[in-house]
Amino acid sequence: MEEIHLTGEVESIIYENRENGYTVFSLETNEDTVTCVGIVPQLHQGESLEITGHWSIHALYGKQIQITSFAKSMPTTIAGIEKYLASGLIKGIGKKTAQKIVQKFGEATFYVIEEKPELLTEIKGLTYEKAQRISDIFCEQHELRRAMMFLQEFEVSPAYAMKIYKKYKGRTFDIVKNNPYRLVDDIWGIGFRMADKMAANGGLAADDPNRVKAGLKYLLNAAANNGHCFLPKEELCKQAANLLQLHPDYIENAIRELQVGSEIWQERIHGVDSVYLNLYYYAEMAVTKRLLELAEEYESANMEGVANAIVRMEQRTGVVLAEEQRAAVLEAMSRGLLIITGGPGTGKTTTINTILQLLQEEDCEVVLAAPTGRAAKRMTEATGVEAQTIHRLLETSFLGEDSRRQTFERNEENPIDADVIIIDETSMVDLLLMHALLRAVASGTRMIFVGDVDQLPSVGAGNVLKDMIHSERLPVVRLQHVFRQAQESAIIRNAHRINGGELPLLNEEGTDFFFLRRTFGEDAVHAIQELVASRLPKFTGCDGLQDMQILTPTRKGVLGVQNLNTVLQQTLNPPDGKKQEKEYRQIIFREGDKVMQIKNNYNMAWRMYGAGGKRKDEGVGIFNGDAGILQSIDETREVIQVAFDDGKIVEYDFSQMDELELAYAITIHKSQGSEYPVVIIPVHSGPPMLMTRNLLYTAITRAKQLVVLVGTKEMIAAMVHNDREVTRNTGLAQRLRNLYDFMQEVDAQA
Repeated sequence: MEEIHLTGEVESIIYENRENGYTVFSLETNEDTVTCVGIVPQLHQGESLEITGHWSIHALYGKQIQITSFAKSMPTTIAGIEKYLASGLIKGIGKKTAQKIVQKFGEATFYVIEEKPELLTEIKGLTYEKAQRISDIFCEQHELRRAMMFLQEFEVSPAYAMKIYKKYKGRTFDIVKNNPYRLVDDIWGIGFRMADKMAANGGLAADDPNRVKAGLKYLLNAAANNGHCFLPKEELCKQAANLLQLHPDYIENAIRELQVGSEIWQERIHGVDSVYLNLYYYAEMAVTKRLLELAEEYESANMEGVANAIVRMEQRTGVVLAEEQRAAVLEAMSRGLLIITGGPGTGKTTTINTILQLLQEEDCEVVLAAPTGRAAKRMTEATGVEAQTIHRLLETSFLGEDSRRQTFERNEENPIDADVIIIDETSMVDLLLMHALLRAVASGTRMIFVGDVDQLPSVGAGNVLKDMIHSERLPVVRLQHVFRQAQESAIIRNAHRINGGELPLLNEEGTDFFFLRRTFGEDAVHAIQELVASRLPKFTGCDGLQDMQILTPTRKGVLGVQNLNTVLQQTLNPPDGKKQEKEYRQIIFREGDKVMQIKNNYNMAWRMYGAGGKRKDEGVGIFNGDAGILQSIDETREVIQVAFDDGKIVEYDFSQMDELELAYAITIHKSQGSEYPVVIIPVHSGPPMLMTRNLLYTAITRAKQLVVLVGTKEMIAAMVHNDREVTRNTGLAQRLRNLYDFMQEVDAQA
């Protein structure tokens, strides 16, 4: 793509987003007038501009320049100065006043406004107060311009430069020069590597204490993004020495300073010196304490009455519970906290429905929730009782676009109004979300956690469900009996075989579980195309777009998410001349595409409509993993509309499209909490760290009607025999054991 350099004067502003600085404007050069688009904040008519960018084609506006960098300078001609002042830059200066000022002061106009504002009172209608206000606004604009230029010297993009200036204003220069690492904590989207580059450009020493501390926090945050609540100190120091290229003494000093400043916590976990970010340490401590409190706060004295109620329920409904299910119902009705875990076909839904009916007989207020919108929808369908996401239950909101700064309307002071709270798909709940949930549970409220402990762990830090169970200090009922009706499904039988380390039975007659052998990756891609386009729609009657989901272990490679999405878009939703398209970051989005939200956006507005198009609900919050269909692309308004599977309709500004990706194929991790009629899984190649038993188990258990594996039997066998679980550094199980045992000892001595 050829780079273009142009210099000219801003002729007019066509569109401006004052929040993020995105601007469409016309630039008058010596040769022509061109349309330009990009992040150029606080732009005004008459300004001189030097831009770098490349040509692009807009469906409505035609040929235009996409700006990658720019440099501003004040207009120097009389006409330019007048146009600049009349642009609306300064409230109180219109076209007539601008003309009078320029006629009076000529090329010295800017000097007068900035340095001698009292002279403006010579213009009829301008009082001293008004003149001073004009000078203040002008100086602030000048400061912003200087800051933008200053930050570009540090190779900061205009978009981030705007964020930095809005945060720090006049302090921008000192903060960026003296401690750019502060930006990592204060500015959403600026990471350690960007700040480190700014520091290097600004000449900061490599052993600056702020750099070392920022590097350590970066590594701990990176570990949290990989699921770890802490890092062993030895490992942290080794990583830091490698990242910072410094002697270990500098790192030891920085660790001490961070602990003194209450930013990290050091403790021995599992016999190893470990380092936490304070956020995760306090979350583990609080979750431990609250779980044990809830488990102790309620215990029914009428176990016989509960048992009789179960018998009456069985007689009335004709549903006879298995012993494990009966035990789960008894425990749920008589304890303050219970964990119910089991694989597919083991009767979790029947158990929960029985518990719900008994609780309703007791006039209990019951709240159902799950980690994702899809999981909540499934829970609603299975129970007939409305479920919601945990985030919505907690009435979560976020400050701006920074997902690190969340607030919950529901907390200790405003707890959830419920007698019993049932959480499904608990394996997906990470430590911080569990902490927020338990904070909002009032004393006396009973908790029931339901989930499959053999599924993949949460995306966020922690391994909460597994730690709760492995602590052996909380009430747990394991549902292990697979019911006869469930055994008729090869999906369920094979899921349990795989989970037990046995190879699945492939291509049995009359089955819902198939295998297509394809030795080469490209052949596997072609097989998947045929399956979604023709073979499976004919065989099952399912729609290739709506009902089938490709779940792949990897993002890259011929059978990774990126390539499969490109191929399947062409297969299932090819261009036809009628559908609008929008290219964003080298991805073509087309009306009719299957898309997925890839980050939590707690402030994104949505609406739901009922019969006749009447609005029935509205709210905010779209979450990582929510999927739907791209309904329309509006080039005039620069928005796209997506209809999500749970009925939410959302409009995205073009600048928000980095939150979406094509979803014909998604990673198995992204499928957690979801179910699809038909699941197609490439099992061809991948690193042993990734191609594990529980990854395959998770993928297979996402299917309701049919599973098709495409690849090699050798890879299936390798995954089944690879029971390696990526160990997560968590302390929750140990804390539960320690605190429970301590409480028991105190009670014994009392």
